Amino acid sequence: MKKAVLVCSMLMALFSTVTVSAQQIKSKRAPNIIFIYADDLGAAEIGAYGQQKIKTPNLDRLAREGVKFNNFYTSTPVCAPARCMLMTGRHGGHSYIRGNYEMGGFADSLEGGQMPLPEGTLTIAKMLQQAGYKTAAIGKWGLGMHNTTGSPNLQGFDYFYGYLDQKQAHNYYPTHLWENGRWDSLNNPVINVHKTLNPATAKEEDFEYFKGKQYAVDAMTSKAMRFINANRQVPFFLYLPYTIPHVSLQAPDSAVQRYVGQFDEKPYYGQQSYAAAKYPLSTYAAMITYLDSQVGMIMEQIKKLGLDENTIIMFSSDNGTTFNGGVNAKFFNSVDGLRGLKMDVYEGGIREPFLVRWPGKIPAGSTSDFVAVQYDMMATMAAIAGIQAPPGDGISILPEMTGKHRQQQQRMYIYFEYPEKGGQLAIRMGKWKGVKTGLRADVHKPWELYDLSSDPGETHDIAAQHPDLLRKFDAIVKKEHRPAHIREWEFLDPKVKVTEKL
Repeated sequence: MKKAVLVCSMLMALFSTVTVSAQQIKSKRAPNIIFIYADDLGAAEIGAYGQQKIKTPNLDRLAREGVKFNNFYTSTPVCAPARCMLMTGRHGGHSYIRGNYEMGGFADSLEGGQMPLPEGTLTIAKMLQQAGYKTAAIGKWGLGMHNTTGSPNLQGFDYFYGYLDQKQAHNYYPTHLWENGRWDSLNNPVINVHKTLNPATAKEEDFEYFKGKQYAVDAMTSKAMRFINANRQVPFFLYLPYTIPHVSLQAPDSAVQRYVGQFDEKPYYGQQSYAAAKYPLSTYAAMITYLDSQVGMIMEQIKKLGLDENTIIMFSSDNGTTFNGGVNAKFFNSVDGLRGLKMDVYEGGIREPFLVRWPGKIPAGSTSDFVAVQYDMMATMAAIAGIQAPPGDGISILPEMTGKHRQQQQRMYIYFEYPEKGGQLAIRMGKWKGVKTGLRADVHKPWELYDLSSDPGETHDIAAQHPDLLRKFDAIVKKEHRPAHIREWEFLDPKVKVTEKL
C-alpha cells in the first residue's frame, strides 16, 4: 500500500513538472501577430470612430477590448506605396515604391501587377520569418507578380493567397486568385467591371452582369482560418490585406439586402468607373459590414483555439475613402469632416483607424492620442516578437499600446512625401501640420500650416504667422528626401522634370 502511494506521488510530481514545463513553454512562446488591413476605408467608417449608418459590431468589440488610436496615419495616401511602406518601415522620402506604378492591363491575359519589390528587401515578414514565425499574406498584395522579385513568397511569406495585381482586385468576383504562385480558378465568369451602363436603357439584368458565384473575400477568409488552424502550435504572423471597401461596389445579395430601404438612393451606372450597382449606398455599407464579419470570424477562431491571450490583433486601412466608383463619402461622413480623400495628404486622405487587441497585455477600452504612423509597424512588431528592430524610419509604439506611456519613445515629427496628384508633402509636428501641394508645377510652392488641435479640418492656413516653423519644415524635407529611383516619382529635385500621367 505504501509502495502504491509512493508511486502515485511520484507520478503526480512528474505530471506536475510536465504541466509547469508546458506552461513555461507557452508563456515563453512568441506572440502570434495578425494585422488586418482594409482598403480605402475612411477614418470614420466604423462605429468605434463615430459611424452612424454602417454597422460594425466586431470592430467595435475590438475597440472595446483593446486600444483605439485617435492620431494614426497611413504612410502615404494610395494603395501600393502604402503597402510597401508598411512592409518595410520606410516613409515616402525613403521608400523604394512611392506611387502606383502599373504594369500590364485589366484583362486576365494582360495581368502584370505593379512595380515589384526588389531582391534583398527586408520586409516585416522576412524579419519575423527569421525569428521563427510562420508567415502568411492573404488578400491584396500589389508589390509584384509571382514571377518577379516582388513575389510575396520571395519577400518573407511562407504562404500567399489572393490578388497579386491591384487591377484584378477591382473585381470581387474574379476568374482566379493566386496561391503561392499558382493560378487558383474560381467559379466566376469573366466580368469587365469597368463597363458602363446606359441610364436610359439599363435593366435589372444589366446589373446582374457584375455578380458572380464565388466572392473573393470568402475564399480569403477560408484560407486564413486554415492557416491559423495549421499553425496554432507555433508563432505565426498573418497579414490580412482585405480588398474591402475599395470599389467596385460588389457584395453578396444577402448582405446588400440588409441595408436596402434604409437610404434614399439611386442606381450607379458606372459613369465614374468601376462596376455599376443598383443600390450603391446599400452595397457600400454592406461591404464594410461584410469586412466586419470577417474580423469577427478571425477573432472567434483565435478564441476557439485558445490563442486569445497570446495573439495580438491589429486593424487599420491603407488610405482614406475614395472619390469615385459610386462611393459617397459625404453621405456616410466617411472622414468625419476632415479635408481630403484618397490621394490627398490632407487629413482625410491619410488619417486612419487603428485598433489593437491583446487580452492581458493591452488595457481594454483604452484610447491613445499618440501620433503614430504605419511605417512604425516594423519596429513595433519586432518589439512584440522580442527581437531587435532593423534600421528604419519608424519607432516601436508597443509601450503606448500596452499603456506604458512613460516608456514610449517620442519623436519630433512624421513625414509624408507623395509624388502623385501634382506632387505633395506633409509634416505632422505635434499639433502642427504643414502641407505642400502642386509641387510638380512649382517646386517653390509655399507651405500651408494648420493647428490640428483647433482646426482638424485644415480650413485656416496660418503659415504667415509662423515663419520659424516653415524653416524647420524646409530643413526636415532636406533631411528626409532621398531621390527616387525612377523619374516619375521625383518631384522635389528641380533637375528632374517629368510630365505627370494621371
